[in-house]
Amino acid sequence: MHMRRLPIRTFAALTALAALGLPALAGCGTQAAGAPRDPGTTAGGRTVRAHQVMRLTEVHEQTGTTLLEGPVFTEDGELLVVDVTAPAGEPKVLRVNVRKKTSQPVHTDARGTYTSAQFSPYDGRIYLTDFSHGDIVSLAPDGGDPRTFFSGEVDGARMNPDDLAFDREGNLYLSDSRGMSEGEAKGRVVRIDRTGKEATVLAHGLTSPNGISFDADYRGLWFSELTQNRVSYLLLDGKGRVASRHTAIRVDGGIAQTDSIAVDADGNLYQGLHGRPAMAVYDKYGRRLATVEVPDRAARGLESATNVAITPGGTKAYMTVSGPSGGYLYGFDALGEGIRQSNGG
Repeated sequence: MHMRRLPIRTFAALTALAALGLPALAGCGTQAAGAPRDPGTTAGGRTVRAHQVMRLTEVHEQTGTTLLEGPVFTEDGELLVVDVTAPAGEPKVLRVNVRKKTSQPVHTDARGTYTSAQFSPYDGRIYLTDFSHGDIVSLAPDGGDPRTFFSGEVDGARMNPDDLAFDREGNLYLSDSRGMSEGEAKGRVVRIDRTGKEATVLAHGLTSPNGISFDADYRGLWFSELTQNRVSYLLLDGKGRVASRHTAIRVDGGIAQTDSIAVDADGNLYQGLHGRPAMAVYDKYGRRLATVEVPDRAARGLESATNVAITPGGTKAYMTVSGPSGGYLYGFDALGEGIRQSNGG
């Protein structure tokens, strides 16, 4: 397999996945003019210092890395987190009591490479994206009763689903990072109806699409392209079809790249970063409001802040942070209250 560069996660993660016979993780995008430039931390926003809540995982001996993703709150206020690089037999989904700072395994299997998690508003089950196999797997709220919700090709090609968003009716919207390992712009945004029977490509020709989230009003989708460091906006027509699309934000991340996206009740975007344990926060007009950072001393052993969950109806936020030091939860005060769009995916 030829790879022009290492466009996602960490080199250790890619090496470990390849050794296990798993494809590298992906991302994609298209070019458009007129997007606001990212003014950067100094000129465009304040710094929010995150604090360590707890370490959840250590580097796995078999895969040589750990990578936390997809934090989502349960109805009882606990937090579910996926470990992307967990090998068979070790927890791939964990349940965390952030108050007691304890965790317990929820699910493992011999197959999945899970990169996101979210509860469906339609049936209340947990949905996981299996990046390596192109499947969408669902679990009962307690982590049992695993089912394959969707498997197979979409328009003649199997997906590499990375992140996930639901509309109000329970239909799924996915960032498909197909083509990443080849360095080709084959990524897509895919819609799957809530029955799992109908899949539709909403956008194609993307380079490493990663984060995806509805805006606060469910009018459209924000999605990021990791290897382009840009965020695009996909306006929908109310029936799941695309009305328009444009590049919305260009992220000047230096060596860092755009990962997952969350949106709060005020419509602010929380853009996770790979290559730096930090998140960039923008308003819906693309203005940089803040940068969420871990303390400098801790940052030396950390490489990414992939995603965040904000307490529903509150502002306590928990972001998943990973690197050679392990997988952690860091907390901070969000700029707006948590809603579905800032809870999983």
